[in-house]
Amino acid sequence: MMIKKRNTLVGLLVILGLYSCSDDDAEYIAINKELEINVPANFPEVQYDLSANPPTEKGFELGKKLFYDGRLSSNGFISCGFCHEQRFAFTHHGHQFSHGINDLEGTRNAPAVQNMAFQKEFTWDGATSHLDLFPIIPITNEVEMGETVSNVISKLKEDTEYQQLFAEAFKDGEVNNEYFFKALSQFMVMMISSNSKYDKYVRGEEGGSFTEIEEYGYELFQQKCASCHKTDLFTDDAFRNNGLPPYPGINDIGRAEVTGSVADNYKFKVPSLRNVAITAPYMHDGRFGSLASVLNFYDNGVQDSETLDPILKQNNRLGIDLSAEEKEALIAFLNTLTDETFLNDERFAEY
Repeated sequence: MMIKKRNTLVGLLVILGLYSCSDDDAEYIAINKELEINVPANFPEVQYDLSANPPTEKGFELGKKLFYDGRLSSNGFISCGFCHEQRFAFTHHGHQFSHGINDLEGTRNAPAVQNMAFQKEFTWDGATSHLDLFPIIPITNEVEMGETVSNVISKLKEDTEYQQLFAEAFKDGEVNNEYFFKALSQFMVMMISSNSKYDKYVRGEEGGSFTEIEEYGYELFQQKCASCHKTDLFTDDAFRNNGLPPYPGINDIGRAEVTGSVADNYKFKVPSLRNVAITAPYMHDGRFGSLASVLNFYDNGVQDSETLDPILKQNNRLGIDLSAEEKEALIAFLNTLTDETFLNDERFAEY
């Protein structure tokens, strides 16, 4: 699996084990070439184990077909792409809570699907730390896709086209759980958002000149937001209580649902801010419809509790002190994180 830092070849990952290729291996590799992952120069290291599942042309295409196939749900209509739309950075834009089978409504907002290869934990509460296992959660959720993995595999096994696609994507590849999840991961691993105005700015590329207000917003962001929204992924991949009071009628305790520890009550994964200008509504429960509302909350809406993140409880005040001018500048900067290249990349588009 070849990984390149932008314009620089970093190296060749060797699939586990040393062995000589047979004629069958050579033929298989010739018709199913490995895909090159261009890791942006300003990004941290890839977290996904590419040596265990290197993306290939056929595996990627299979993963893409699965991502947009409604047969992954019990009613045959709700696909992954139904709640993760490309033009909105693969979120369910405009929906506070994601709608699933039979128009049932969940209790959380659909997070963006982007830069997944660089993340260590998945979902708002970190229910899994492996990308291959991530799809199990929406597939089996009774109000999202409402299906079982065994039923999904049974449906795919009955499809002659899928039989052929699995055989092409994986050597000796039958239609099974392992290859099903690996194909979806190959598709998601390639979904890298890294060509916003901000990226061009930090890499010194054409089109990366900031206006005065964007520059000011970036300085403010580094001072007041970057403690949690770290690196050029704009998340530290941690779970934090940001002071949101429980949503009326929904006492979602977040990370504690997974760990069982009261110390994790109301902690949720810090979301990436990439493409944030077009992924409203915001927060795990989608309660805010605009970035202005989010900043107003951090300025004067943070609620104290035993698990409130210490970062939001400093200098004898809760939250982050922000003037109207600072909020305007921060929003101007956040707008520079929109990546039109990613939002319109035909590789990830529905057929």
